[in-house]
Amino acid sequence: MISDLPPYGEFLTFAELLADTSRAILLEASARAPDIEIKADASYVTATDKEIEMALRDMIQSRYAGHGILGEEFENTNIDAEFVWVLDPIDGTAPFIAGIPVFGSLIGLAWNGAPYLGVIEQPMTQDRWVGVAGTMAQFNGQPVRTRPCASIETALVTCSNSDFMTGSEREKLDQVRRRAQYVQYGGSCYAYGVLASGRTDLALDGGLDAFDIYAPAAVITGAGGFVCDWDGNPLSFDMKGSVLAAGDKARLDEVLSIVKP
Repeated sequence: MISDLPPYGEFLTFAELLADTSRAILLEASARAPDIEIKADASYVTATDKEIEMALRDMIQSRYAGHGILGEEFENTNIDAEFVWVLDPIDGTAPFIAGIPVFGSLIGLAWNGAPYLGVIEQPMTQDRWVGVAGTMAQFNGQPVRTRPCASIETALVTCSNSDFMTGSEREKLDQVRRRAQYVQYGGSCYAYGVLASGRTDLALDGGLDAFDIYAPAAVITGAGGFVCDWDGNPLSFDMKGSVLAAGDKARLDEVLSIVKP
């Protein structure tokens, strides 16, 4: 447990209330094919992404007017604040559009710029992970822990989509892939939840922003795992996109020796 963290009970209760709101909107919206827009970075966005984020922003601003908000769809506000909510209204917008039920909502709270508290909300499977960095993690109300892993050769690895990686990052991923027992692709934020639950061992991704990973990072480190970028640096609001998560510190260090520039 990290002893100097602020009390989290009130924040976690509120974060789950945000997740309840997101779940209700997503469940209703998933019953029909959405209208699609293409953003400047060529990624998808739907009206549901915007509806959820705006609803969560309104709730946060009503409850915690002094907190900042960093979200995917709208302008960041007050991100120099001590507490900043980090929101991804639909993590996995492409699966949402396609009707593949691995999409979810990510609700994180940063403290002094670092991941502090997180919720991984999976509405289609009625699953939810919650966690506080270095302190606790739960899956559907039950405690979870990451698992030990003897070697890369015995590791189950996930990668959301290697298309989001640079050419050099894909080469590094391929080095890990050739040694790993298996690599599972396309799980979106669900992949980070199952790592926290001790079902997988490593996750490697590229092209991510803070809103993609702050909530999962709090859950994973709350479950005893580790999250950093491919240089081994802590996550930050201006992170460069690469993410490495591991349940076992020895495997984290071993993979860093492969993927570090």
